[in-house]
Amino acid sequence: MTHPAYPAARIVAPKIEAHFAQHAADAERRGIAGVPAPPDARTLEALIDAAFWASLRREESYVPKISMTFVSPEAAPHPLRFERPLPLDPDALVKVAPAVERAGIHLGVWRDPAGEDRGLCVWGTVRAIPPVSAVVEVAAPGLIVVKHHRGGPAAGKFVNVAVLEGDRIKIVDERASSLPDCPPLLTSLLGFDSPSSWVTDTETVNVLVQLAVSMRAHGRGGLLLVVPSGSAAWLESIVRPVPYAVDPPFQELAELTREPRETKRTRLWQETVNRAVDAIAGLTAVDGATVITAAYDVLAFGAKIARRKGSPQVEQVTITEPVEGNIAQTLHPTQLGGTRHLSSAQFVHDQRDAVALVASQDGRFTVFAWSPCEAMVHAHRVETLLL
Repeated sequence: MTHPAYPAARIVAPKIEAHFAQHAADAERRGIAGVPAPPDARTLEALIDAAFWASLRREESYVPKISMTFVSPEAAPHPLRFERPLPLDPDALVKVAPAVERAGIHLGVWRDPAGEDRGLCVWGTVRAIPPVSAVVEVAAPGLIVVKHHRGGPAAGKFVNVAVLEGDRIKIVDERASSLPDCPPLLTSLLGFDSPSSWVTDTETVNVLVQLAVSMRAHGRGGLLLVVPSGSAAWLESIVRPVPYAVDPPFQELAELTREPRETKRTRLWQETVNRAVDAIAGLTAVDGATVITAAYDVLAFGAKIARRKGSPQVEQVTITEPVEGNIAQTLHPTQLGGTRHLSSAQFVHDQRDAVALVASQDGRFTVFAWSPCEAMVHAHRVETLLL
């Protein structure tokens, strides 16, 4: 090796190996076709190690953006194959990074057929990959995300498996959505409907996940309130008049989600949804809250949250993060962040059938929902799932 080993890669590789082995076996039992052989711990360690050191390099002052997937050229639809495969080496990855930095393009990595030690090589690029394929992505310098593909062209965001930042390792807890009172909207946002749905539910796009990712991407911070359809109770917790009330409600995204399943399978539909999602997420960059219904009708943006008349001030919230080893804490909402976090906790405390999504400028992302079991607001830190 021409560079020192990344210790975190060796530590986390066996756990990630077990994850992919489990999901590949589950897909096989369900008769899902085209699932590739899961990577072993040695392969995962090599992929993570190369990605980590590449993330610390620069190519003409640019930070490399790289996504690699472990898949053979034969298993990848419409692969772009190099005449001479590249070594799985940080220098080689950084050199080719500008060609694959756009979303949806992955470097294909597989065992070198000419290598006596079954070493790994970069054989080319691919845009569509089989379900449950392992993906290793450089998110930022020293920040590596391991994820797997849900399957299908319209499957939306990949499912995060682990996040490594320097010597910090976060393994996503697949049981995080098993709370007895976890609301369906929050379960959907976390991306943990069920392991089988990651493979078979190929006709739908998780709209809330896309909204959360887009909110986080604009980097300005934002607040999105999801309120029940057909109810005006949310206005009791808003300062009026609302600066940017929307009348009639903006329904493009709502109408798209009601399209027939056959339409949802098309790339045109998915691209149209992406544009609508980005338009709504852009509204959250304006100071104040953006309000949408559970059916995705946009009602207002720039709204100021106020404590509902007669309601007590929220004094404590439970906070958790869906990673292994996390322990729930009970804190005053001011300890979670700034004004957005405090006002979101108050809103959900007063409007208990609503959910608040808060993006911070530093990349943190928190989902506030009322927990009947705990009889208090529950704050879910989910940025680990959105990288």
